[in-house]
Amino acid sequence: MAVEVLTTADGREKTALSHKHAATWFAARKAGETLPVGTATPPLQPARPDKPELLDPRDVPRRRPGSPAGRIAILHAVAHIELNAVDLHWDIIARFGHVPMPIGFYDDWVKSADEESKHYNLICDCLEKMGSHYGALPAHAGMWRAAEDTAEDLMGRLAVVPMVLEARGLDVTPGMITIFEKAKETDTVEALKLIYAEEVGHVAYGSKWFHFLCGRHDLDPKDVFHDLVRTYFHGFLKPPFNEEKRAEAGLPPDFYWPLADQTPPNGR
Repeated sequence: MAVEVLTTADGREKTALSHKHAATWFAARKAGETLPVGTATPPLQPARPDKPELLDPRDVPRRRPGSPAGRIAILHAVAHIELNAVDLHWDIIARFGHVPMPIGFYDDWVKSADEESKHYNLICDCLEKMGSHYGALPAHAGMWRAAEDTAEDLMGRLAVVPMVLEARGLDVTPGMITIFEKAKETDTVEALKLIYAEEVGHVAYGSKWFHFLCGRHDLDPKDVFHDLVRTYFHGFLKPPFNEEKRAEAGLPPDFYWPLADQTPPNGR
C-alpha cells in the first residue's frame, strides 16, 4: 500500500490512494484485526508530476507576501510541502518495515499520511480558487533530501523529519495565517488553522517514537537528537521558535536551542 502511494505521480491521485489505504487500515483496526505489516522496496525518490519544475532553493523566485501573486506563491510552497509530507509518512512505513515496532507506530503514521493528504487537497483547492494550481510555479528541489539522507536510519528519520522539519511548520504557520487574515481570504485561513492544529500531532508522533527507540537502546534522547540532527540536517535551526506548540508536541527547548544559530533569550 505504501509503495503504491509512493509510485503514483499525480498529486490528486496520490492523495486519493492515501485516503483509500488509510481507510482500509483503520477499518481493519476497528474490526479488531490488523493488516499484516510486511517489508517492501520503496523507491529512493517518490514519483512526481511533470510540474512543478524543481529548482535549487536559491533559484526559486521570491515574491512579496502582501500581493496576490505572493500569496499564491506561499500556498504553492505549502502544497509542495504537504505532498512531500504524504510521501514521507508512507515512506517511513515502507522503508523501515524490517524494524520491529508496536502496531501503534503504524497507526500514527497512517493517520499522519491521511491528514497530510487532506492538507494537500485543501491547499490545492485554495490555489484553484485564486486562479492558480499546484505545478504553476517552480518548487524547492531539496524537500526529499532529508528522506534520502536518513534512508537507513529510523532514528535519524524521526529526528530530522517530524522533530525538525515539521516542527519548523509550527514556527512559521501563525505568520502565514496572519497574512491571509489581512487579505480576508477566509477559506485559506481555515485551511491553515486546521493544518496548524494537526501538525502538532505529527511532531508529537515523531517525538514519541524517537523516545521509544532511545528507551529501547538505553540512550539519552537529548544527546542522540543533537548528534543525529548535526549529522543529517544541513545548517542551523532558525529562531524564533514556537515554544508553546513545540512543548505541546513533546519538544522541550533544550532539544532545539543548542542547534540554533543564536543563543536563547533570557540566558536560557
